[in-house]
Amino acid sequence: MTTKLIADSNSKLWVAAIKPPMYSVAIMPIWVGTALAKSETGLINWGVFMAFLTAAIFILAWENLLNDVFDSETGIDKNKHHSLVNLTGNKALILTIGNICLVVAIAQIMLICWWQQDLTIFGLIILSCFLGYLYQGPPFRLGYQGLGEFLCFFAFGPVGMSAVYYSQTQTWSIVNLAASVIVGIATTLILFCSHFHQVEDDIAAGKRSPIVRLGTQRGAQILPWFCGSIFGLTLIGVVGGFFPAWTLLSFVGVFPAIQLCRHVLQYHNQPQQVSNCKFIAVSVHFWSCLLLGLGFII
Repeated sequence: MTTKLIADSNSKLWVAAIKPPMYSVAIMPIWVGTALAKSETGLINWGVFMAFLTAAIFILAWENLLNDVFDSETGIDKNKHHSLVNLTGNKALILTIGNICLVVAIAQIMLICWWQQDLTIFGLIILSCFLGYLYQGPPFRLGYQGLGEFLCFFAFGPVGMSAVYYSQTQTWSIVNLAASVIVGIATTLILFCSHFHQVEDDIAAGKRSPIVRLGTQRGAQILPWFCGSIFGLTLIGVVGGFFPAWTLLSFVGVFPAIQLCRHVLQYHNQPQQVSNCKFIAVSVHFWSCLLLGLGFII
């Protein structure tokens, strides 16, 4: 019985370390950008879509693995039992796997560039990866200065979705840029929520995350405005004639958003209780982005 409990505990730690639900963060910009391209051109290049989707998943894996490596160097993850570095005890292995993921991702992007004889998306993806590196990578570590949310917004929003749209159309779109702001905010919401339960560890490691700077109570009070901006901007897009009315389907995400705000307001200063709030934020991101893209296709 004891052996089984230990095995179950280890399995849960590995699942927490790999974070399968978080990979919707990689998928949704590809989905929304491609859906928008389909709505404007009537076409989808499925080969490009699959190559880009594969690249996005591997890029996010690279970022997650490198974050574990870099956080192990600052000591901020000493109490994080589901850190891959802590689980394996082998920082070099995790770094190697991360770099392999990046190579696979870049190979997929270069394949698209070869198909199209155009290096534009390569430049945009390199920029997006650089923004991801700036978050935790030395000597920058801008996430420790509370700037990670800004980097996340641009990497997964305007920069990433511009690359996706261009990969399908080889042109630019103001509507895509507007939609990318919504996707960027929804993605940044997840990162913002990930700080609530680790304030003490962040302070000990000198990380000035937004929640460290604001305090958990003020951060919780900001959250409804943060969530509201996702749906408010969508409504403005519809009223302004930029988005089709069907994109209002994304308002299904209001329900997990309400759950998120209530949960964090109640437990903002209780790390054990609030630690799952980032997964509620993932639900907000998933439903709002999935149905936003569907609204463009319909």
